[in-house]
Amino acid sequence: MVTTEVRPPTPGGATDTRGRRVAGLGVLALVLVVAAGASLAVGARALSPGEVWHGLFADPQPDQKLTEIRLIVQTVRVPRTVLAIVAGLALGVGGALIQGYTRNPVADTGLLGVNAGASFAVVSVIAVFGFTDPFQYVWFAFVGAGLAGALVFGLASIGRGAGNPLTLALAGQGVTVFLAAMTTAVALTDKESLNALRFWNAGSVAGVGFHVIGPVTGFVAVGLVLALITLPALNLLNLGDDVARALGVNIAVSRTIGIAAVTLLAGAATAACGPIAFLGLMVTHVARHLTGPDYRWLVPYAGLLGAVVLLVCDIAGRLVVRPGELESGVVVALLGAPFFALLVWRGRFRSGA
Repeated sequence: MVTTEVRPPTPGGATDTRGRRVAGLGVLALVLVVAAGASLAVGARALSPGEVWHGLFADPQPDQKLTEIRLIVQTVRVPRTVLAIVAGLALGVGGALIQGYTRNPVADTGLLGVNAGASFAVVSVIAVFGFTDPFQYVWFAFVGAGLAGALVFGLASIGRGAGNPLTLALAGQGVTVFLAAMTTAVALTDKESLNALRFWNAGSVAGVGFHVIGPVTGFVAVGLVLALITLPALNLLNLGDDVARALGVNIAVSRTIGIAAVTLLAGAATAACGPIAFLGLMVTHVARHLTGPDYRWLVPYAGLLGAVVLLVCDIAGRLVVRPGELESGVVVALLGAPFFALLVWRGRFRSGA
């Protein structure tokens, strides 16, 4: 007779797991601080730690060299570093949320049509009003992103498949294709719109001042609060709608809050930086590998990873083509495209296709 020893669960197991996750968040925060310091020092003109410190905190000096350093640090590198952190955090959290609500492991924030909506709004206002300053059209980009997200969610909420993740994905794809076609049509009829779209579509955290970053950060903060509110329900929704409903989750309200959070996060980041593809997709998978499927931990990890990755990609873009720069959105795409291909290949391999 064969007997099997059954060991009781270790009382400290959950505590150990929680401790490791908290420690992981601390490590990511430390890496983010180091990357932010590197972002202030690296560029067409490299600065020493002492020069960065002077540029940040020292009193104004009549020395022309020191004045130039202060100008570089405070008006160029600090804003782009802050924007990279804010946008990376928003896209990381948004990517985790959209994968959770659609139950699609290859979903990205662009699935809701926010990128396409923002692009269409930018070319339209440039063609109609002749805007050239990013501060003028960034708000139209945000409105366009928000309206596109609302349209997708509205289309996915009607008919027989209302609220179904597949319906949401199909509605998002349909709106994205339509808006992309409209964007191309407008851009081809207006030279200024085409030139602006070519630059804006690359995705960059450079050249945006605090007069834009401040309000964008406010929208991101609201999106993060909504995301935190909906995390417990998101865990239950991933067990299936029937299970979630039986456990007392109001599915319609939870999905509405979640999609509103994604729209605010992705819309604000896209309006300020342009569309940055694959970031939310990549960091969500890395975060899931580190934390498991619990969205209460996965979402904070994805947010910090998003900020770190976008910041590092922005630094890399300044180094690879010095003294010029490569837009951070291009660097992220160079990493994200093979990552996406690998996910698809692994999925087909596991399914035996």
